[in-house]
Amino acid sequence: MEHKSPLPPHRVDRLRPGDRVLIIGGGPAGLTAGYMLQQAGARVTVFEGTEMLGGISQTAQYKGYRFDIGGHRFFTKVEPVERLWHEILDKEFISVPRQSRIHYRGKYFDYPLKAWNALSGLGPIEAVRIVWSYAWAKARPNPIEENFEQWVSNRFGKRLYQIFFKTYTEKVWGIPCTEIRAEWAAQRIQNLSLAKAIINAASIQRRSTKIKSLINEFQYPRLGPGQMWEACAQKLQGFGGEVLMRHKVRKIELEGGRAVAVRCETPEGEKRFEGEHVISTMPVRSLVRAFEPQPAAKIAQAAEGLRYRDFLVVALVIEAEKLFTDNWIYIHTPGVKVGRIQNFNNWSMAMVPDKGRTCLGLEYFCFEGDGLWNATDADLIELAKKELGQLGLCDPKLVVDGTVVRMPKAYPIYDSEYRAHLDNVRAYIDGIGNLHPVGRNGMHKYNNQDHSMLTAMMVVWNMQGANHDVWEVNTDYEYHEEQRLDSGKPAEQPVG
Repeated sequence: MEHKSPLPPHRVDRLRPGDRVLIIGGGPAGLTAGYMLQQAGARVTVFEGTEMLGGISQTAQYKGYRFDIGGHRFFTKVEPVERLWHEILDKEFISVPRQSRIHYRGKYFDYPLKAWNALSGLGPIEAVRIVWSYAWAKARPNPIEENFEQWVSNRFGKRLYQIFFKTYTEKVWGIPCTEIRAEWAAQRIQNLSLAKAIINAASIQRRSTKIKSLINEFQYPRLGPGQMWEACAQKLQGFGGEVLMRHKVRKIELEGGRAVAVRCETPEGEKRFEGEHVISTMPVRSLVRAFEPQPAAKIAQAAEGLRYRDFLVVALVIEAEKLFTDNWIYIHTPGVKVGRIQNFNNWSMAMVPDKGRTCLGLEYFCFEGDGLWNATDADLIELAKKELGQLGLCDPKLVVDGTVVRMPKAYPIYDSEYRAHLDNVRAYIDGIGNLHPVGRNGMHKYNNQDHSMLTAMMVVWNMQGANHDVWEVNTDYEYHEEQRLDSGKPAEQPVG
């Protein structure tokens, strides 16, 4: 089920030569917009509130080790995005084989699911139950697909949903699957069903490159995704733009239906910057809180109703080189809190400076302020070591060092009320012609990195006279809009 917004496209003010564009956030969307606009003759200032570029696509660093905040495979069918990646970082890309598996009760299952692998691994009795459940779902699908449980069960059967989707998804989001909207499922696992998994598991079939979840290999910056955004910022500055670190935007001044200035908290105190356009990647809730004057109570209350899931990574340095061959392993096994484990040796050896060692990233999903989030780094490292041992992935005694990185508001939550809240806020924002929300948190939309970049590109094109509906971009936009992107106006617009 895909939601089509009843709201009209955003009214966009045109970009004039020499306009000052203020960009809130130094992640993929913000830096993409800044890079393109500076080349187009605008005067760009990017404000990044932290000391790291890339947002959730940053590459953290610790004693020479580099690690992702969540994995970021560089694979896209959006040609302008592909071109921009290589324009910024061409010779630094490496090709990485993809392997992901699910860890469930001591056994490994291929991900994406392969029918024979899943059925044989679960045993004959469970296999019969899964096949029967799938056949029942195909014969009598639930006519309503409002939530994640209904959407997945219709495509995989209730039994497989309960084993491979329910527990893990609720660990990630912290809410029941019945409260997660079906449109999130449609974005994340669109075009994939048990039947397609069976077809793609057959030896006579090549792995599909049309279904995003089934790619065999992917591009990856040699030093991690943050290398892309560090290089992008350097190029932007080389063109004459500004990238100001540790500048947290606290207020956006509105006057006469326009955004006229932003005020930042900086190490030197508050600073004010005027501009003709504002591009925002900050979370929608924070954006509305920053408006001065504040909008009507209805809008402010709608923004407060938007929720986020937070995230932290425990990076462990291990005195062993080859632990497992996966890029990451999804942990569906009950009894542990870790959600996913990345092996950075299998992304790029250049990220691990010491030979004979491995760097693992254990990902924990949480809410800011809860027990996990507030735990000390030392306690989180001990928890991660203990759970590695419980899962049989590594002897905890081999762990020689570790660090923790927390990422607030990593995931916009698609709960049962978010759409009404977002539509109310969007109706207000769309009335401000020179304010342009882009990116994952900027639009409260679970976009991947390439689609966050695409929203920024479309905003720039709209500022130059195009008329794209940026809000219709989602994580699988290129599949149902592929023809338009391959042959339509976006490919003809200048990327830089």
